[in-house]
Amino acid sequence: MNENRLIDIETRIAYQEDTIQQLSDIVAKQQRQIDKLADLSKLLTERYQSLQASDTGASIDDEKPPHY
Repeated sequence: MNENRLIDIETRIAYQEDTIQQLSDIVAKQQRQIDKLADLSKLLTERYQSLQASDTGASIDDEKPPHY
């Protein structure tokens, strides 16, 4: 194997390792975002359910708008 070919292969490996690291960082960041969104979704669902439980029976559809 000649010297230039070996250098070329080592260079490609170095770039691939860098790309893999960048992708790994992106995946980790996305997972943190997914976890935050899941927590927010759970919180909003709980709030919505508590609002439904405390509803006095009056439907928003039945109410007249304030300008009437």
